[in-house]
Order: sequence, then C-alpha cells, then structure tokens
Amino acid sequence: MSVPPRISFEFFPPQSLEASFKLWETVQMLAPLKPGFVSVTYGAGGTTRKLTHEAVAAIGKNFGLNVAAHLTCVDATRAETLEIAAQYAEAGVREIVALRGDAPKGAERFTPHPEGFASSVELIEALAATGKFTLRVGAYPEPHPDAADAMADVRWLKRKFQAGATSAITQFFFEAETFLRFRDACVAEGITGPIIPGILPIVSWEGTKRFAARCGTAVPAGLDEVFAAAKAEGREEALSIELCVKLCERLIAEGVEDLHFYTLNRPYLSRDVCLALGVAPEAGLGKVA
Repeated sequence: MSVPPRISFEFFPPQSLEASFKLWETVQMLAPLKPGFVSVTYGAGGTTRKLTHEAVAAIGKNFGLNVAAHLTCVDATRAETLEIAAQYAEAGVREIVALRGDAPKGAERFTPHPEGFASSVELIEALAATGKFTLRVGAYPEPHPDAADAMADVRWLKRKFQAGATSAITQFFFEAETFLRFRDACVAEGITGPIIPGILPIVSWEGTKRFAARCGTAVPAGLDEVFAAAKAEGREEALSIELCVKLCERLIAEGVEDLHFYTLNRPYLSRDVCLALGVAPEAGLGKVA
C-alpha cells in the first residue's frame, strides 16, 4: 500500500472513575498515530452533555489533538444548544459533529423540544451562522430507521451540506460495497463534500449485532458462524482485525483517503488495524506498545 489513509477516532465520555482511566488509556495509545481529529460523543438523549464538554477540553489540553465535539438537538432549547456551542468555542474547540441525536431513553422516536431545533439541518444552519466551527455531520449508507428509503438519506445529506456542513462521517457498515454504492448515489445527487466511512472494529460480536439492529445496519450472512468458530478457537480478536483490515484495504483501493474509527474506548483493535494499514506512529506522543 503506497499511501496510508488519513485517520480519525471517536471516543465517548466517561461516566465513572474506571471509565475515565479507560478513556485516557485509549487517547494515550492512539494519539501517536496522528489522527486528523478525534470526536467525543454524547450519550443517548444528550445525557452526557457536561461530561462530553469536560472530556473535549481535557483531551485538547493534555494531548494537543484536534477535538470535534458532538452536539445534538435532543432535550434542549435553541438558546441552550447555542450556549453549549459558545462554551466550546471559548474552550478553543473549532470542530463540531452536528447531529439530530437519538431519542431519549424510554422514548420510541425523536421528538423536538418545543423551543429547540427540529432537525440536524436547523442545527447546522445555526452553527454555520456563527462562523466559529468546522461542521461534520452524520451520513447513513444504509437506510436510517426513520428514513422512507435509501435515497431519502442521500437527499437529506445534501441538505446538510447545503446548510453548512463541510464533511460527513457514515454510520458503520460491514461490506465495502455498502459504502461504495452510497458514495456513488451521493455523487449522482450532486454532493461534492467529502464523505468519510465510519469503521467499527468488532470488539464483541454479540454487542456489534445488537448495535447493528438498532441502527439498521445489515449483517452479512455467514458472519455468525465465522465468529462462532473463531470464538471456539480463541481467535476472535485476530478475526476482527483481519476483517477490518480487508474492509479498509478495499475502501482505499476504491479511492477512499480518510477513515474514521469508532473505538468504543477500547484502543487495541483500532491501533492494530491502523498499523496494518501502514499508519506510522509518531515517537514521543504516547505509548503504542
């Protein structure tokens, strides 16, 4: 492979002391790989808003990484949401991942706050108007659970770019063709902004299947049996790395230059995949061993 991909990572904010240690270990291990940016999520329903802000500030200050903070429309007024954005700007954050957000726990569907943003497009427009942020958004290579069909997601992504988004990060997927078909559809629709594939190294096969079911990601036939066999032989981790590397190599062969890894705050698989793809660590920024 001649040119390694540009990479980025997603972390989630800790909700316990043990989780805090896990986050810092994750950042320390992955920082030497020189990600173009790292993002920090909200919990479901915006439940970790304060923790997200604290994690974003700490990662930026202690590791010197370009941190993109997630911001959603869930359970907040417009004024409250824009105040959070202003606090990010004051803390030196220059990138935001602007999302509608999932429904709060216990709710079946997203319902806008009466005084809040009704959609991700409205949020993007308001953030773009401040002129303070680079805005990244979500994209769905397979139909979002709330979408009428696959083209609805493509058209909605186009509206996000028109509203001020500068790039999009996709939901995870299992097969390269899923992303490639989506990319072709976006080009045909006139979308010119960069679309970064979201990559999920499989830490737990059962957990990954549950996640896939929630977000509408199709699970290829036969993977159950493959992972069952790998578990019996004690080589689940090796299988996960192998599948992820093959997926990334296929994407790169098709012209993909950027990859965004969903780390789940478990850095080993993401690190090993990146090393296998030729991403060289920079000495002195943390441990990679």
